[in-house]
Amino acid sequence: MNHPIIAGVRVKRLPQIMYFDAKGFEDLRVSEYVIVDTDKCREAARVVASPGQLKSPPNGGTLRSIIRRATPFDLSQWQQLRLHEDDALAQCKSQVEKHKLPMRLLSAEYNFDGSHVTFYFTAEGRVDFRGLVKDLAVIFPARVELWQIGPRDRARLVGGLAPCGQELCCEKFLDDFPKSSIKMAKDQDLPLGPNAAAGACGRPMCCLAFEQRIYQEAKGRVPRIGSTVLCARGQGRVIARNVLKESITVQFEDGANATLGVPEIQRVVTAGRAEDEGEENDG
Repeated sequence: MNHPIIAGVRVKRLPQIMYFDAKGFEDLRVSEYVIVDTDKCREAARVVASPGQLKSPPNGGTLRSIIRRATPFDLSQWQQLRLHEDDALAQCKSQVEKHKLPMRLLSAEYNFDGSHVTFYFTAEGRVDFRGLVKDLAVIFPARVELWQIGPRDRARLVGGLAPCGQELCCEKFLDDFPKSSIKMAKDQDLPLGPNAAAGACGRPMCCLAFEQRIYQEAKGRVPRIGSTVLCARGQGRVIARNVLKESITVQFEDGANATLGVPEIQRVVTAGRAEDEGEENDG
């Protein structure tokens, strides 16, 4: 039985990585471009996982084969087409206004040979854009497709800076969106006011999921607020804690406060009340 030689490629700006059989192209390197067939059309795709890195496709199933390497002409043609995407978007916006459709267009994207153009948009609900597509088919000498995307995909497509000041994780490196929740924000002692733990998409920040395991492990070592602890100075009540620094602020019977590291705690006399579990609010 012949096993496929798997390569991971990114086709469009939004979808997850797609996997193809790279038999005959075992020497492909990351960042090279290849030509592949998708369910919609033929596309140029950038290699993001070189052949041989994966033993089996993550999602199982039969793999399509890579057709060929992209040529300099393919990439030059694609680059020229991308220069026309803003104009294509403007023409599509004009038609949306003509049809009075409740949708917000975000971007236009050509495939590498100009035979297919995709328009990305957001909307509150489903939009009947059949009339719009008919008019667009007259304007563009290409197959026209409209993709309705959600708030997270919108943030990845538009881009920007996260609250930390860095480029959005979804735009920079994420292949899929992790499951994050408001409960994670609470576990990580973040403010829980309106949008306090939300990313550019308005949903709980993806980094909450990245850091959750670290907080969970650290919280098991740091006494809860309300606990009574014994240290060299005597006995006191925990009034604050810093989970990542693994330190607590203790108030003693004489009213004095002191910040202690976990190793300075001799014993937890009584444990504070466990944090409210709260409700999941998945993004």
